[in-house]
Amino acid sequence: MEQDMEAVRRANDVFYQAFERLDIQQMDALWVKEDYVKCVHPGWEVRLGWQEVRDSWVLIFNHTYEIKFSVNLLDVVIKGDWAWVVCLEMISTQDQGNWVEGRVLSTNLFERRDGQWLLIHHHGSPLLTLEEKEDSLPPGELPMVDEESQPPDTD
Repeated sequence: MEQDMEAVRRANDVFYQAFERLDIQQMDALWVKEDYVKCVHPGWEVRLGWQEVRDSWVLIFNHTYEIKFSVNLLDVVIKGDWAWVVCLEMISTQDQGNWVEGRVLSTNLFERRDGQWLLIHHHGSPLLTLEEKEDSLPPGELPMVDEESQPPDTD
């Protein structure tokens, strides 16, 4: 079981290496080529099937000058020939010559084929900063509930 855990972690690492290198051939080698694979990039609609998933990577790679990841694994689970990794991506990328940083909570789902762990699903959800959360609230509302206060009595 520990060998499988290490193999899944390694497959996840290779995924982010391919992403950082903007290497479509390396990314191709990491995915199952089936109609059931899916990918959800932050802010995008779901991409269904290998061709749409691959096209999304080509589009990203063609429009990205440089990208860096710091990935913190939060959870790795293996059940038979399926494994999933939940991780926090700390992303730095160049946008018009300026470095932009963001955080994405991602789930990567792998299927074991012929002893190799291959991706079948990637889902990235952007995490807002506290400032972004506060900016999205109506005036006067707080970004979190004070657990010590009691709601007003409505009787």
